[in-house]
Amino acid sequence: MPDNSVTSKGALGATKKADSADNADILHAEHPPYLRHHFNSAEQQADAASFAMWLFLLTEVMFFGGLFTAYLIYRNWYYPAFVAGSHQLNVVWGTTNTFVLILSSFTMAMGVWCAETRRRKGLVLCLMLTFILGLCFLGIKTIEYREKIEMHHVPGFHYSLQSFLDPASNPEVYKEYHDKPLALDMARHTEIYFSLYFLMTGMHAVHMIIGIGILAFMIFRARAGAYTSGHVTFVENFGLYWHFVDIVWIYLFALLYLISRH
Repeated sequence: MPDNSVTSKGALGATKKADSADNADILHAEHPPYLRHHFNSAEQQADAASFAMWLFLLTEVMFFGGLFTAYLIYRNWYYPAFVAGSHQLNVVWGTTNTFVLILSSFTMAMGVWCAETRRRKGLVLCLMLTFILGLCFLGIKTIEYREKIEMHHVPGFHYSLQSFLDPASNPEVYKEYHDKPLALDMARHTEIYFSLYFLMTGMHAVHMIIGIGILAFMIFRARAGAYTSGHVTFVENFGLYWHFVDIVWIYLFALLYLISRH
């Protein structure tokens, strides 16, 4: 006769294995791959990541706020020099870059929407468009920097005051900006303007380069199916970063390019 105790033990073991498998399935369902082990839920992880992103953006506001404050103080002290320096910038290139970044903010916002609605192809397309627009911005900024180098407006030993002491020496600027030449003491302060110009736009360009690098990583991951499985926190937080960089540029454009242009 069969041993009932052995049969019972076998059945009990099979039941325990089944229960363990069910528990593992439940645990996997409650703890998806993108959820870090120290968070109890995806909602808690998303809240923590969003809080960290806003805290980071606060430090960025403080950083750029210091640069803007320095600019406004020096502008108040040496206003004629800053006006003359502003007219050496190409407002057409600056306006073009402003529209490029505004358009990139739109494509980034659409990318966040595609991630939330689980549209993988749309997400990849929007990220690629944002990536291309970011490269266009840096390309235009490179053209502007090259013009400043050719005109010897990079602060340092080779800085030239000729275009401020003799405005007619630069016909393109002279057609737009008809005014008396600056006094030598005031003309020297234009170097402060261009020091702030390169510092502020350079730091902005560094943030753009970092953002473009992250975009390249996101495009690679999105093509593999990431960010469209319900976990969109990374895309949303990067969108905040990108919009912040765009807003900083709008302030830079107004302060550096549009000062007293009439």
